[in-house]
Amino acid sequence: MRDKVLKADQGERAIAEARASSERIEEVLLDLGMLSEADMLKSLSAHYQVNFISAEKLSKADVARALLNMIPQRFAEKIGVCPVVFDAVRHALTVVTADPDDAEAMKEVQLASGAREVKAVLARPAAVKALITKAYAGDPHGFELLERQSQHMQFHSMPAQRNIVFEDNSAQPVSRGDSRARERDLGEDELKRAPPAAPAPRTLSAPPPPPPRSTRAPVVPPPPAQPPPPPQVATSAPVLAVMTPGPFSFALPAGIAAGPSFLELLNVLVSLLENARPDLRGHSAQVARLARRLAEKLNLDPATTAAIVCAAYVHDLGKMGQYHLTALNCSEYDGHKVAAQKVHGVPARLLDPVRMPLETREAVEHMYERYDGKGFPAGQSGKEVSLGARVLAICDTYADLTQNPRNPYRKTLAPNEACAALTKHKGTIFDPNLVDLFHHTVLGEDLKARLLSSRAQALLVDTDPEETTVLELRMIEQGFVVKTARSPEQAVKILSEGETDLVIGEVDLGPHDGLGLLAQVRQMPWGKDLPWVVYTRRQERAVAQKSFELGALDFVNKPANADVLVAKLKAMLDQRASARASRGVSGSLREMSLPDMVQVLFHGRKSGALRIRAREGAGEIHFVEGNVVNALWGDLKGEPAFFAMLQLADGEFALDPAFKPAGRVIHQSSEALLLEGMRRMDEGV
Repeated sequence: MRDKVLKADQGERAIAEARASSERIEEVLLDLGMLSEADMLKSLSAHYQVNFISAEKLSKADVARALLNMIPQRFAEKIGVCPVVFDAVRHALTVVTADPDDAEAMKEVQLASGAREVKAVLARPAAVKALITKAYAGDPHGFELLERQSQHMQFHSMPAQRNIVFEDNSAQPVSRGDSRARERDLGEDELKRAPPAAPAPRTLSAPPPPPPRSTRAPVVPPPPAQPPPPPQVATSAPVLAVMTPGPFSFALPAGIAAGPSFLELLNVLVSLLENARPDLRGHSAQVARLARRLAEKLNLDPATTAAIVCAAYVHDLGKMGQYHLTALNCSEYDGHKVAAQKVHGVPARLLDPVRMPLETREAVEHMYERYDGKGFPAGQSGKEVSLGARVLAICDTYADLTQNPRNPYRKTLAPNEACAALTKHKGTIFDPNLVDLFHHTVLGEDLKARLLSSRAQALLVDTDPEETTVLELRMIEQGFVVKTARSPEQAVKILSEGETDLVIGEVDLGPHDGLGLLAQVRQMPWGKDLPWVVYTRRQERAVAQKSFELGALDFVNKPANADVLVAKLKAMLDQRASARASRGVSGSLREMSLPDMVQVLFHGRKSGALRIRAREGAGEIHFVEGNVVNALWGDLKGEPAFFAMLQLADGEFALDPAFKPAGRVIHQSSEALLLEGMRRMDEGV
């Protein structure tokens, strides 16, 4: 109205309509036909001094999974942003948002993603929401509704503004005007030749669930003229379809509160059920994460992956007796075998009204089959056993070996020890090919996490498990190793081991005082500088003041958004340069090849010396913020030494992050070095 884009009566009508409907004012203006999307975005972009993009262009964008992994889905929905490109050189993340002026939101995005800089591109609110739905859940229907509203949306640029241009079917934007050499408009051929920005390294994590209704500025687009008919389900009772990640659905009896993600619902509910299992809290969620990673390694389609993950969540329902029944335990002990024969079909029967996919039912019912045919209930062998059952048997056994001290080894095993135990039984109990792939996946990811120093150990001190379960799950998803203590005595025992990097503690601990525990810890040599966050329902100023006097880093009131809180916790640890990072990392080249290691350190922008010891000799590679600056191997130095070490297939390595290189001998980027090294190896140079 001020800029004369709208008449006064139009603006007043739009404001009244927005208040009545609780819709965003931008969507009201478009619904009422007062402005075209192009004119609205052009006006707003001039006001915000940012680039803008139309819904039509966003509908053609295909956002890489590596980008989505930088921002959790629930966080993206709450803030109202979607990542679209990552510049690895400047470590800058570009996001699409309807609120580019929200500095606090952009700061939270920066904390959550770990990017050095966050750039905002303007889009209409409904388009941002539709992009989040499409990118994270693969659902394009949001854009289909927008396309019905406007058949002629086009992307307009302003002479005074830099515009982000998306090529068809690509989420990698080409920025015009980022340098003097690119201030002019690019032609079609130049756009095709423009190199995309390098995405962040991919992390193997569970794909986010479909988004719930946004709590921020709801968008209610008009219904289509001819809505599609509801799906027909063969059942005598009315049903409600609940979509999970992937193209299959579960049919739930009418009346059950169906959430936006059935797998997310299973994650929380099963984890709460397992709180009563002292040595197996979070076991099913851990099995589900492992199963998803193995399914992704196998490159299974989304429907099959989701079905196997579902089986991992429900595989222990109805089995919470004296024994934990895994494929290995049932093969080693007659008592476990008899117990499992009685209950192997219980999970499927309990969830029979849910109409689980066939792959889920088969995985749960046949997880005790053996590869050699000596299992039960059907005595299947080899690939007669469903793929889901073979995956579930391996993941369930591994989680038991690394989590449950009452496993056949009577102690919790390290990842390499657990993989060795699985290898011992491959070809008899387990599928040998899947065991080898699982071994590579687990140890490679564990080693990558240690190289990037992302496996910080956190302790949750709270008497109420329901208060901490969701936070614990989110922290585990983001790479934390999480332990819990329900009393000050348990907390002190865990903390005295000296492996804890961060404490999140409640003030009210039943008859005990959480601040008293903090004061006690501060008197110990290992607790003087221990990072501590108070997470409590207490809101008194005196409690907060005393917390900070005792050295607490932050005082957070319950309930808090778990994704945002975890992002803040990670940022705190990064700023304090956790002592775990300075201890270095060591391992075997058989766990991770040297080229893979160089890539991990490059993308993680790590500095230090990577020392190699093999039968052929010893050497080292020096890194500064991810770039290789020197290499030494025998009498060789610089690039020749680096190329010589790339050929090593066996040996030991140790990363010393405290090492400071004296100078730079190699001036090529790490990626260029790797490409040249691979070429030399292929050509036998």
